[in-house]
Order: sequence, then structure tokens, then C-alpha cells
Amino acid sequence: MSRARRLSDYALLSDRHGSALVADDGALDWCCLPRFDHGSCFARLLDGERGGALVVRAPDGDRLNGSQRYRDDTMVLETTVDCRGATVRFHDALLLGEDGASAPHQLARRVDCLAGRAELELRIAPRFDYGEVRPWLRCDDPRRAWAIGGDDALDVWAEAGVERIGDHELVVELGLDAGERSWLSLGMHAAAEAERRPPPADAAELERRLEATAAAWRRLAATLDRCPDATTRRSALILLALVYAPSGAIVAAPTTSLPEAEGGSRNWDYRYSWIRDSVFAGRTLARVGNEQAADRFERFALRSAAGHADELQVLFGIGGERRIEERELSLCGYGGARPVRVGNGAAEQAQLDTLGELVNLAWERHQRGRTPDGDEWRFLRSVADAAAARWRAPDRGIWEWRGPRRQLVHSKAACWAALDRGARLAEALGDGDAPTARWRRERDAVADAIARDGWDERRGAFVQAFGARELDAAALLLPVTGFVEWDDARMVGTADAIADALDDDGLVRRYDGDDGLPGREGAFLACSFWLSEALARQGRLDAAWRRYERALATASPTGLWSEQHDPAAGAPLGNYPQALTHLAQIGARLALHDAG
Repeated sequence: MSRARRLSDYALLSDRHGSALVADDGALDWCCLPRFDHGSCFARLLDGERGGALVVRAPDGDRLNGSQRYRDDTMVLETTVDCRGATVRFHDALLLGEDGASAPHQLARRVDCLAGRAELELRIAPRFDYGEVRPWLRCDDPRRAWAIGGDDALDVWAEAGVERIGDHELVVELGLDAGERSWLSLGMHAAAEAERRPPPADAAELERRLEATAAAWRRLAATLDRCPDATTRRSALILLALVYAPSGAIVAAPTTSLPEAEGGSRNWDYRYSWIRDSVFAGRTLARVGNEQAADRFERFALRSAAGHADELQVLFGIGGERRIEERELSLCGYGGARPVRVGNGAAEQAQLDTLGELVNLAWERHQRGRTPDGDEWRFLRSVADAAAARWRAPDRGIWEWRGPRRQLVHSKAACWAALDRGARLAEALGDGDAPTARWRRERDAVADAIARDGWDERRGAFVQAFGARELDAAALLLPVTGFVEWDDARMVGTADAIADALDDDGLVRRYDGDDGLPGREGAFLACSFWLSEALARQGRLDAAWRRYERALATASPTGLWSEQHDPAAGAPLGNYPQALTHLAQIGARLALHDAG
């Protein structure tokens, strides 16, 4: 991966429908519009030759040196680059409607020359459907071009003019003196719309839309009024940026196939909505002030599962789609890591912890005064019934084992939560017909099984699976299920054992067993923040802060975290940015705040 740009050199753009990654020299190397899971129009991130990109070049071809920041409380990105004595700033945004939910699927870029004379070349090479389609270019206006192929069309408008180079590339040449600016926009459309040629937005309209987008983000950020600091507020805003606004689904990450092991095959597509991760995200956003996200996701899960646990999947497409077949693409991969996958076969896995997360979320919402209605309760009853019937079965669990199913302790504890919270909800709702006696009987059987088979007396810790000795950082989540208190002696011992056995230069690996996949993955950042939270809630604040600050230091300059981190190389690994890491950071910081 030495020839690939580091992931921390990228910042995220989102319109809460789709996303893009912008490098610190202004290049656009990843873009999926109009949805997070749509075929890319730029994918140089995964293939430098075939993927397509918007590249910014100096006249002499030298690499531009830049830095990035977001405008406060927005996802409007400012990238400042030095170019042969001149200083230029790009203001980029995927435009939002004023309601913060609708979007025109348009990227707006304002180029400001801050000092000197800047001469730049913007090379635009769209490649649709993950590099499979080199589009047909139509240039019938000096300032406008259309790239058309398959069912996609990209509308390119440049205030300085746009020209075609060959059959498949466009160029915008800029010459700006200090105080001057120029605009560029890229709009994604269905191919048929290109025939109608809708009128473009001019510079004044793009300025209005950019500022309206900033205002919409600030209104969203204003709902995050319980964040203890700016870092946590940024994390929460990233979570809102990963919400697919039309449905309320939350994507795990806006990218696919960024490797968890250097040059290896641990490469997965995360542009879908996992029930578990989204419950975590909704719970976290509610804790910092935005309860709407949790409410909308619960309704999304109810719709997608067709109102019954038998139709519940581990993950869904962001519109509620059920068929997410995994397939491999011919791209060379980030840093040569193959295969490049789209779709995710985990959709067909058995992961029993999903049952507990849904009922636990409903119980927490009820405690905040949001009682489920009759239809929602019927769905939750079916989920509790499923936990009662299935908890003894092995599953693939939170880490989505692709080998044989196992009797995973975290999954058992989550089933305990489904049964316990289901019984409590039934009582609170006055549902005398609910099989609460059975649920409690099965709940107690789960607890007995975990105590007997999920605890290792020699290690003084909860283990990964029944009868095993391997540790798993997912055990740090047992108090979240309600199965055990944070300061229970068993959790104190578990936290100590994990801190000792799974430590990786101050960070935490997921587990110490063989998962059957080649290559050694990095430290798992969510687990690192989970350990900090556990220590804080046990009153061990010095250790909690040390763990927290070590994990915090792995963020990108714009405050983004990947899934994993390679401590030896100091480099992020895995899909980026990762919702699970951001919500874990928020949880750890809130625990430290609550502990004083």
C-alpha cells in the first residue's frame, strides 16, 4: 500500500444521499451519487488507472501540498493548497436542500486565489459503474459538458470553460490572481435527463446553494446540543452525514473494499445499513440530542423486515432492499489489495445479537417517553419470540465469522436483552397476552449458560465463545445489553484481561483467535474506545483517559476515523470513515464526561 495515498489524507463530503472523498490536494478520488451504494463515477481510490477521478495539477505537474478543514458545524470542506508561490482554497460541498434532507446530487466547488498568481488544471475523467464505463462526452456549450453512459450522466459546468481532451477526459484551466475566484459544479443525473438539458446553475446560484448547504448543516448540528466538546460534535455530525435521508438508514461506511490488512483480501463493502451498527448510532445520536435518528431508523428496520422477525436480516440496502449479492470487480484495489467487492454476503448470515439490539433500543425509547404503537409492539413481540426460540443456536456474531458458526457470548447476552426488555415492555404496555413467563424462563436459561460456559475462571474474564479460552473485545459491550453492570467484578476482570491480552501499542485488537482469514488485521478502533468507556464507567479514570487519548490520536486531520489502525505504520486501515468508530468515540467521551 506504499504507493496509495493514505486514507487520512481524505475528507468526506455527503449530501445524506451519496458521498465523495476529497484528497488534501483537491483531487476527487471517490464519488457515489445519487446514493451511497450507487456505482461510482470516480473510483481512483480503488484503481489509479481505470477508476476515474478529478485531479488538480500545477503547470509543471508537481504534486500540490495542501491542508483541510471543515467549516464549523458543517460538512462544507475547505482545502488550501500551495502552488508555485500562490495559495488557493477549494470550498467543496455536496449540496443539500434547505430542509437538510433533500439533495440535487450536485457537487459545488468554489476556487479562491488567496495570494499570488495561481495557474491550475482540473482534469476530469468520469468512469461510471466502478470504472466499467468510459462515458460519451457531449460538449455543446463552452462552459458545459455532459458525460453519458449506461443509465448515468454527469453534468459538468465550469465558469472558466471546459474542454474535451480525447474521447473520455475533460479539462478546466484556471488562471486566478489574488482575490479572484471561479466555480465548478458536477451534477449526477439519470442518463435520460441529459437529453432534456436542464439549465445549469450559474456562479451566483452556486454561491447561494453553497451557503444554504452550510446553513442546513448548522441546523442539523444544532440538534447535537449535548456534546461535551468539538471533537465529539464532529463525530456526531459525521454520523448524520452517513444517514441516508430518504429512509433513515445509516450506512456503516461510505466506501467499499478498503483493506483491513495491507495488501490482503479482508476487503468488504460497507455501504449498507447493519441493524446492529445503526441501533448503536441511533442510541448514540439520541444521547447527544438528536432523537429523530433513532426514531427514523427503528421505523426503517420495521419496514424493511416487513413487520416480523422472520423477515429480519442482518443488514439491508439503504432503501430497504433485501438482495445484496456479493460479487467481485476487476479493479486492482487500494494499494493492490484484492478482491474489490460490491454487495455483502453477510446479509444472509445468522447474527443473533441483532434481536437484542432492536428490543433494547425500543426499551430505551420507551424510557424516554416514546412508547411503541400497536404495530411496532407486534413486531417487537416477534423479535422476543425469535430470541426465545433461537438463542441456543450458534451464529456468526458481531464480527461476521465466515467460518463455522459458534456459540458466541456476546450474541447470547444480546438474546438475554431481547427477552428481558421484551418482558419489561409487555408489562409497561399492559399486554397480558404476551408470553412473558416463557421469555423470563429463557432469559434465566441464557444467564445460566453464560455463567457456566462463557466465563473463564483462570483468565478471570468473559470469553469469546462457550468452552473457548480466547478473548473478544465484544465482551466490553455486555453492560450495554444490561446483562451485567459496568462495575461488576466480572467486567472489571474482563476489561483488565482484554487490556493485557489484546493490547496493540495502546490500542485494542478485536480478538486473539484465528478467524480463518489470511493476513493480520490492525487494531480495531471501536474496541479501543469501548475499553476506554468501560474503564471510565468503572471509575478508573486515569487509565480510561490514557486509552481514550491514544485512540483519539489516530484521527485524520479533519477528525475522521477508519475502522482499524496499523500502529507500526501509523496508518488507517479498513473502510473510511467508519460509523462504528465514531459512535464508539462519542460513547467513550460521554462516559469520561459523566465520570467527571
